[in-house]
Amino acid sequence: MTRIYDDPAEFADDQLAGFLDLYADRVRGVHGGVVAHRGDDPQVAVVIGGGSGHYPAFCGTVGPGLAHGAVVGNIFTSPSAAQAYSVGKAADQGRGVIFSFGNYAGDVMNFGIAAERLRADGIDARIVVVTDDVASADEERKRRGIAGDFTVFKVMGAAAAQGHDIDEVERLGRAANSATRTLGVAFSGCTMPGEDEPLFTVPDGHLGLGLGIHGEPGIRDVPMLPARELAGLLVDELLKAAPAGATGRVGTILNGLGTTKYEELFLLWGHVARRLRDAGYEIIDPEVGELVTSLDMGGCSLTLMWLDDELDPLWRADAYTPAYRKAGAPLAGLRAPSSDELAGARAAVTAPEAGEAARRLAGTVRDALAAVEATVREHEHELGRIDAVAGDGDHGRGMLKGITAATARIADLGPEVGGGWLLQQAGQAWAERAGGTSGVLWGAALESFGRHLGDSADGYPADVVAAGVREFASTIEQLGGARPGDKTLLDALLPFADELQRRVAAGADLATAWTAAADSATAGARDTAELRPRIGRARPLAEKSVGTPDAGATSLALIVTAVGRVLEDG
Repeated sequence: MTRIYDDPAEFADDQLAGFLDLYADRVRGVHGGVVAHRGDDPQVAVVIGGGSGHYPAFCGTVGPGLAHGAVVGNIFTSPSAAQAYSVGKAADQGRGVIFSFGNYAGDVMNFGIAAERLRADGIDARIVVVTDDVASADEERKRRGIAGDFTVFKVMGAAAAQGHDIDEVERLGRAANSATRTLGVAFSGCTMPGEDEPLFTVPDGHLGLGLGIHGEPGIRDVPMLPARELAGLLVDELLKAAPAGATGRVGTILNGLGTTKYEELFLLWGHVARRLRDAGYEIIDPEVGELVTSLDMGGCSLTLMWLDDELDPLWRADAYTPAYRKAGAPLAGLRAPSSDELAGARAAVTAPEAGEAARRLAGTVRDALAAVEATVREHEHELGRIDAVAGDGDHGRGMLKGITAATARIADLGPEVGGGWLLQQAGQAWAERAGGTSGVLWGAALESFGRHLGDSADGYPADVVAAGVREFASTIEQLGGARPGDKTLLDALLPFADELQRRVAAGADLATAWTAAADSATAGARDTAELRPRIGRARPLAEKSVGTPDAGATSLALIVTAVGRVLEDG
């Protein structure tokens, strides 16, 4: 939802005023939009445009190597013929004007009228309409223009910057359009400034396939897909729609529509890139980010432009605009570091020689960590929910990242290593991958536990293991700085360590003592519900957390309970 505005009816004009102030060193406002500052050599003027709400399209891509002007209409509304004429007239440098825009009826009519008026003034005016959206029609000429606008604008802007005449710039623009295909999906609708409801909604657990960028819903709703399958859908559908004579090179845009996070796009791009390469394509200068948005719509689109020897250098050419900057020179002198140069990034480590008892212990450690992973995976979302009451909700996910990293690291270690070494390696992996406070604490504590046990002992009786648990707890106390009653994992861990040592000292075997101690941990975690956090991220929301147990204490209790079952079965 758009929340920053004065008068919703004036949103388009008000945002443009701010844009013009911000980029006054490179663009100038005129009636109906913006024009770029000029260089010494006149160029064919590429003038793009459409409604507001799509930034960076359209004014964000005005500048050297791209557009010479942008016509800015109201939100999702075609600019008027008068606006288009005004911007075209101001952008003309004596070599003619090419209007380019998406294939929408209002834009076609208004830009068409503006072109006629320019011709009447003696200015050569042409039109290149973008028709890239494969979901909107089977016939290319009937398709609407969405994120493929950018590839057409980029080719024509680069051609104009190279000094080509209007016939050549127009021809190359049409070639770019014929070579471009786009397909998009929406996860949520967009909301106009001043409105409370979105223009459309997507059913929970679904995505809208074949969205429009003016608040139009997709052509059909399909169940939400994992990223790998979504990438496959986008790539496969576009490859089916490849133009005749398509080459094996593609310029690519993975475009966010307004509220899809860049991290999500990066993740999706990994799958898209693999899919394209597996299909035999060479990916040329891919763009991942927001280039044609739709206010606050959640979703993305994939654009492919099949490149030939003419289009390829124009797609790669430098450009400098408020929202899009490409410069080849800074990258030209760089090279990837060699394997030898990176060799010191992670020093090789050698496991110490392990005795028979340590190798037996390693089997128990592997089983225990596998049980921990299963337990954390099972409770990931519940741990996140608990953490979100007064924290950032990432505890379950962080714990899962830590334990999966730990089990992956020890899976690569052979049967000759000991249990102490395994715990140390697991701790290092946990700290490296999990991040955050819990990652540091669990990683360091597991390392301490492993160092205490070592790999040279003749055996690992219950009292040695209990002392190792005490080392685990002491490390967390010292590193985290918390005390009992602060509403942290210590409120479950210290009762566990105390009860384990007491039971072992009384003569209980390890499995029996551990299980009883795990019950103490569970009780301690449950009792944290009535505590107020005194340290950490939850402290500012201390009152809000009352009634909810601490996520760290809860995960600790779940983990030691799972390990207890392994010891009982062993």
